[in-house]
Amino acid sequence: MATQRYSVTPHPIETLLTWVKSGEIAIPEIQRPFVWDATKVRNLLDSLYQGYPVGYLIAWRNPSVRLKDGTTSSGKRILIDGQQRVTALMAALLGQEVLTKDYETVRIRIAFHPVEERFEVSNPAIRKDAAWIPDLAAVFSPDASLTELTDDYSERNPAADRKQVSRILERVRKVINNHVGIIELAEDLDIETVTEIFIRVNSAGASLSQADFAMSKIAANDTYGGNMLRKAIDYFCHLAVAPEFLSRIEKGDKAFAASEFLPKMRWLKDVNDDLYDPSYTDMLRVAFTSEFRRGKLQDLVALLSGRNFETKQYEEAVAEEAFARLKTGVLNFINKTHFDRLTMILRSAGFITSSLIRSQNAINFAYILYLRGRAEGMPAADIERLVRRWYVMSLLRGRYSGSPETAFDFDIRQIEARGLTAYCEAVIDAELPDSFWSTLLPQEMETSSASSPYFLVYQAAQAKLGDLGFLSRDITVRDLLLNRSDVHHVYPRNHLKKQGMARGRYNQIANFVLAQSEINIVIGDKAPEIYFAELADQCDGGVKKYGGITTLDELRANLSMSCLPETMLDGVIPDFGDFLEMRRHLMASKIKTYFEGL
Repeated sequence: MATQRYSVTPHPIETLLTWVKSGEIAIPEIQRPFVWDATKVRNLLDSLYQGYPVGYLIAWRNPSVRLKDGTTSSGKRILIDGQQRVTALMAALLGQEVLTKDYETVRIRIAFHPVEERFEVSNPAIRKDAAWIPDLAAVFSPDASLTELTDDYSERNPAADRKQVSRILERVRKVINNHVGIIELAEDLDIETVTEIFIRVNSAGASLSQADFAMSKIAANDTYGGNMLRKAIDYFCHLAVAPEFLSRIEKGDKAFAASEFLPKMRWLKDVNDDLYDPSYTDMLRVAFTSEFRRGKLQDLVALLSGRNFETKQYEEAVAEEAFARLKTGVLNFINKTHFDRLTMILRSAGFITSSLIRSQNAINFAYILYLRGRAEGMPAADIERLVRRWYVMSLLRGRYSGSPETAFDFDIRQIEARGLTAYCEAVIDAELPDSFWSTLLPQEMETSSASSPYFLVYQAAQAKLGDLGFLSRDITVRDLLLNRSDVHHVYPRNHLKKQGMARGRYNQIANFVLAQSEINIVIGDKAPEIYFAELADQCDGGVKKYGGITTLDELRANLSMSCLPETMLDGVIPDFGDFLEMRRHLMASKIKTYFEGL
């Protein structure tokens, strides 16, 4: 028979609120502040008043840990589903302030009309209307007297039936006696099982990631500064996208503004670079893997809970050390020098705009390598070369596209065992042998996805090598990428469509070049044999139609930069299928030259 992994117990809302106030249940703000709007809070209170069910809450008890003095402390319950509902009750009934998604602290006031038995979000009109009780928190205040509330309301509304008002206010106060079911998950469950239960119980089907659980563990800990650490992670990610948000933190969160974290991220206020805008998941991965030499975030959750992997016991000392190390990892992540150096390395490899960035996990591991190299005292030039090469290799081989956690864990453990440089160079050699460039890469480039890693790396290679745009005399690919480039079809799209060709065929990346829009427009739908003949004529004193190139040598060099067969100028226009095959090999060869120079 299967073991029961949880218990379900109904508890009065009053008990639940008492637990939250005393810290028996921690609301960790798993990955966000309070996101409900006030009407949802009103609807929740109305459901309770009507006696409707309001769903289950899911709590996961932290493991009991052994304290330094040898005694055992039983773990807090962490609310992993139901945060928004409990926060709504705390706000509406106890008058507590909540943090909005814009990180502003506000009071949500719900008004009640005793005659009509109606709840509404409080507003200036309601506050002026004597028929309303403008803030329900007054009814639930510990020192509120039902008699006084009734007297006060009756005085303001002489026409109301006093007894009826008294009965209704009594009924409102009793909503906190309503029971809500708490599903309590066993403390020894692993994260996968907890996630599975969450998804099955939560009808909205929102999934929780390992990073969500880690954030909940961090936020629920006030002994080792977890709550402040969680804010540091949240705020940094928010500031990276919206630098103007700094003044709001300074005004609205004085405690955080006074902490050691804010001065270390204030530099973001002047940054408008979006090459790497990390999410809290990215930040946790990098901070954890670089500092703990492990890649699976479920291990972070276990360590923050105090799990000793040797003895399989939970110990306070392990939790304390885990929080200290994670904090070090986070401070290393947000360090301006480190962050700037990482984006500089990416740029130096030709990844000069966010449009060339598709894999956050490849960047995350590049950052981990950079931080490991720094920690080991590697010379800066060696770190840069290693990170560039590893990053490009991981893109070309899709190293972190499948199950990144497993790949992170494997790579970091191998680095630990075999040494950073030795392991990375061995992997690069094994992943990119000669046969990769000559056979596998041209095969992989048979794709119509403009966001495929191969086309992105090809564009980075052109930027790094200083190539000129297709048929441009002075404008470089770098200029085009930074300003406005057109992806031009060498064999024009409409020309191929007229031949009945399907989209996946004419949009092959081997048919793409980067060109100035004016050159793209002039070529239009012309067949390649027509415009290549006109190009040859342009270099023989003919009409200047396509850009400013007027000598054959210059034109041949330009075609070579764009990996196009120079024989096309001699009137040798291959069949489209043959052209794609030739060009894939030329593009693969360019990427190889680029990679060898990184």
